[in-house]
Amino acid sequence: MNKIFKAVKVSDRVYWVGAIDWNIRDFHGYTTKRGTTYNAYLILADTITLIDTVRAPFKDEMLARIRSLIEPTDIQYIISDHSEMDHTGSLPGVITEISPERIFASTMGVKTLGEMYHLDRKIEPLSDGSSLDLGNMTLTFYETRMLHWPDSMFSYLSNENILFSHDAFGMHLATSERFADEIDGAILDYEAATYFANILLPYSPLILKLLDKVGSMGLACDVIAPDHGPMWRSDMRKIIDYYRTWALQEPKRKAVVLYDTMWHSTELMARAVSEGLASTGISVRNMSMHANHRSDVAYEILDAGALVVGSPTLNNNLFPTIADILTYLKGLRPRNLVGGVFGSYGWSGESIRHVHG
Repeated sequence: MNKIFKAVKVSDRVYWVGAIDWNIRDFHGYTTKRGTTYNAYLILADTITLIDTVRAPFKDEMLARIRSLIEPTDIQYIISDHSEMDHTGSLPGVITEISPERIFASTMGVKTLGEMYHLDRKIEPLSDGSSLDLGNMTLTFYETRMLHWPDSMFSYLSNENILFSHDAFGMHLATSERFADEIDGAILDYEAATYFANILLPYSPLILKLLDKVGSMGLACDVIAPDHGPMWRSDMRKIIDYYRTWALQEPKRKAVVLYDTMWHSTELMARAVSEGLASTGISVRNMSMHANHRSDVAYEILDAGALVVGSPTLNNNLFPTIADILTYLKGLRPRNLVGGVFGSYGWSGESIRHVHG
């Protein structure tokens, strides 16, 4: 396997050693039409260090990429920036196989990893602003709690000007290219926005504070290396500006008309609502939940100014697909939306009341 999978150079002493999941199509309810990557990074300092690991089934792929440079047993430190299983699923096996000298995580990361894996190895906590001496290089750590787990933290390698940003600035996108400037810009924009809308949107106020915090630090940054998708180098300002725009949730003149239908009555109403909105110059997205996934709806709502929901009444309640998408959107907590509701029924008509509720 080590003759197939190779490490990818990021800088003079940093390499990408992650894994590509070409065919995953669901990520906790969010559809991943183009797959994803689980990014891990190897720092060839005096003290060889691994930043994050990969999802459990991809452990051998990651180790093979490492083996294209060094023996995995040469790794002395492992740092977990984010405890979610797509980045730590292989961690217990890796620890057993390579027996690193030390393992680090944020204070909350230590707690989370302990509760999930019950490791028989000590995990050392890293506080906000603390540094770790790697001999000829230094890593500095910044807590980013609830972006999007309590344990999340950035790791910054000042010697190479690389920010390891865990899930921030990432996307679910499987490609053979490792850098954003090697990939079609329209694909990047769509996948980055879809990722933000479906995973990070509830934490928008925290993201704005984090962007201000990082900006005030004046970190020299040549590469942003997230845990999913491509790395950013020549176009880093673009993704940072996007995050600020998305987190502000400033609405455009755009409406999403969301509905499902049984016998086409609600569909006819949705078309009439869409036509009426469009006639006033508003950009409209007409989305039947019979034909669209909930994650596509989240993407469209990211910059919308209005959400209009239509549901037929079924058994004195909402149509199931509408109940599903409203539950999903409630968790994402979009802001600055004008709301509207419509529906059809045969004899009782409770659906509108349930949408309001």
